[in-house]
Parts: sequence; structure tokens; C-alpha cells
Amino acid sequence: MNLKRAQYMKTIAECGSITAAAKKLFISQPSLSQMLRQLEKEIGTPIFDRSISPLRLT
Repeated sequence: MNLKRAQYMKTIAECGSITAAAKKLFISQPSLSQMLRQLEKEIGTPIFDRSISPLRLT
């Protein structure tokens, strides 16, 4: 994981949603979601519990 990904993950955790984090980071929501899916695939486990709102770290 690089520093950019770490910052994105931190922002998602603080905001509680991917959409709010994307707005705060000035990037598109689909690209942030794609980065999250790719990272979860690389480590082999979900990072956030998406079944609840706001998102929580697993």
C-alpha cells in the first residue's frame, strides 16, 4: 500500500462513506470505489463493512 492509498482509506473511514470521501478528496466516486475493491482483492479480505451505514472498518 502506498501513501496515497493510505490517505484514501483514512478519509473513507473518517467520512463514513465512499461518496463523501470522494468529494473531500476531489476525485470521482467510481475511481475511489475501484481503488478500494482492488486493494481488498490484493489483501484478500474486506476492509470496510458495507452492510451498515456509515461504513466501518472490519
